[in-house]
Amino acid sequence: MTLIKSISGIRGTIGGKRDENLTPEDIVKFTSAFVTFIQNRSGKTKLKVVVGRDARISGKMVNQLVCGTLMGMGADIIDLGLSTTPTVEMAVTMESADAGIILTASHNPAQWNALKLLNEKGEFISADDGAEVLANGDAGNANYAEIYELGTYTEDNSYITKHVNEILKLDLVNVELIKAANLKVAVDAVNSTGGIAIPAMLEALGVQQIEKLYCTPNGDFPHNPEPLKEHLTEISKVVQEKGCDMGVVVDPDVDRLAMVCEDGSMFGEEYTLVSVADYVLSKTPGNTVSNLSSTRALADVTHKHGQAYILLL
Repeated sequence: MTLIKSISGIRGTIGGKRDENLTPEDIVKFTSAFVTFIQNRSGKTKLKVVVGRDARISGKMVNQLVCGTLMGMGADIIDLGLSTTPTVEMAVTMESADAGIILTASHNPAQWNALKLLNEKGEFISADDGAEVLANGDAGNANYAEIYELGTYTEDNSYITKHVNEILKLDLVNVELIKAANLKVAVDAVNSTGGIAIPAMLEALGVQQIEKLYCTPNGDFPHNPEPLKEHLTEISKVVQEKGCDMGVVVDPDVDRLAMVCEDGSMFGEEYTLVSVADYVLSKTPGNTVSNLSSTRALADVTHKHGQAYILLL
């Protein structure tokens, strides 16, 4: 079993011993360390923090520990409940919050969970910031709030709807064109929060025919949740048998997207960004930037449109 402490957050398997697995003690320790980091950087003692989670089985337990610790540190919480990583990122800025915490182990199996840490811009914290959080955790120097300084707790389950509405406002999203196409789309959301967000988005875009596959957000992953070809044989079959125009596959926290073509073949996750970039650049020219996990095809597409590509190392 494993506990991994890195600059991007704290992730591990649920259960076992502290410092070896992701236990309740570790969750409290590193939540406190993150709040201490934000307080030191911002100069504030009273923070606003957005929290959201995917649907994995341990999510509610981890959420209660994180929210209780945040309140104990004097932070006011906006709990989005079942949400997606992009939605939490967006909510941080819309709420003018000081930070965000996403409770998800992304594409890892059900035994895993994690705390993904966001700054006030809704961005993942930097390497230097992450190192400071880890140092705070090791030092154990958290200063908890006294009784009249405890944080408040607010639930807000509206943010997936708000996120969809923001998508509809985008100039390059043509709702009438999508609606007129009368598309039939299959969705595999691996029984997590994509089962809430993706059908809602498709319906808002005018897609009336949706074949839902594993869209119940109960955390019971029916297959390996990493959206790779070898894990997606069932949706491939559904797309062909149901005569769908395409299939949409997301991981548990909906920050990875894979597409299935009408013949059941995989479009290729690495080409999703490339195809979108090709369309966006054709309408609104500009430079692109990516890290090493992106295909070089993004650079090729960018150069085709006469723009500059920047690789982040």
